[in-house]
Amino acid sequence: MSIRPTIKDVAAAAGVSIKTVSRVLNEHPYVRADTKLRVDEAMRRLDFRPSIAARILSGAKSNQIALIYDNHSPYYMHQVLTGCWERCHVEGVRLVAQPVVVTEANVGDEVRDLIAETRIDGAILSSPVTDCEPVLRALESMNVPFVRISPGTNHARSSSVYMDDVQAADDMTTHLVNLGHRRIGFIKGHPNHLASEERLAGYRRALSRAGIAHDPALVADGEFDFASGQAAARTFLDSVHPPTAIFASNDDMAAGVLAVAHARGIELPNALSVVGFDDTTLAQTVWPPLTTIHQPVFDLARTATSLLLSGEFAHRRLDHRLVERASAVRRAHQE
Repeated sequence: MSIRPTIKDVAAAAGVSIKTVSRVLNEHPYVRADTKLRVDEAMRRLDFRPSIAARILSGAKSNQIALIYDNHSPYYMHQVLTGCWERCHVEGVRLVAQPVVVTEANVGDEVRDLIAETRIDGAILSSPVTDCEPVLRALESMNVPFVRISPGTNHARSSSVYMDDVQAADDMTTHLVNLGHRRIGFIKGHPNHLASEERLAGYRRALSRAGIAHDPALVADGEFDFASGQAAARTFLDSVHPPTAIFASNDDMAAGVLAVAHARGIELPNALSVVGFDDTTLAQTVWPPLTTIHQPVFDLARTATSLLLSGEFAHRRLDHRLVERASAVRRAHQE
């Protein structure tokens, strides 16, 4: 891994003091034009990217960044907020949490107003904001650096952190197949999130590899919230041939499935296995505790914040893992 050039390297390359480089970065009015030119040329030659943290310390910034989000899972967002805040706390940077609705026509204007009112130094975008074109254009037009969590489009546009949602869903579906399940219901995530389609693709890929035909009746719409999990569960369990396992593409929806099954007196997990995705705190508080995919949400948010504050341009993929708990068991009889 290459070492990012520092302000000391720029000063040495330009033949000036560190203080002079700092004045150039802060657009100090009393820097000679030829000196500024030498410093600018040295920064271009070294591909120097001044970190937000360093510029905050110099007094050139507002000392705050924004987390811009639109997400229906309070458990997921708690982890995102905590991951961002921990890194900001270490750096002495204030975190502004700004909810938006990506489907609203004026979402770009809302972000422009946020920037104008708070003078944020940068932004962390969580899904689905991470792929919201009006928000991206607003940040770019106002020259505000940003890092995206789990983007589904054009990774080259910004630094990003992500995990492999397709493989994660494949892993979970394969786990259920290996437990003897053949009728596996799948609850999709919110349609605004590109991860929803990726998780569906992983589910279908695993079924295909196992020689199990795709059955559209075993796929239900969801919105990453408890209520949509309940609705999908009722649809599945009311069918003539209900599934023996249900894979909800987040823990909130899986909790909704468990609630419906409990209300109907279904024996869990022997009569119905239920699994989730994310491994939020909810996964361990429901009964039975959820088998789920651990998505490193806290680490994704913390890494995204570190990239933003450092000024480093990078794409970081973090690993997922399948966490086995009590909500999924082997089928006693094959379908």
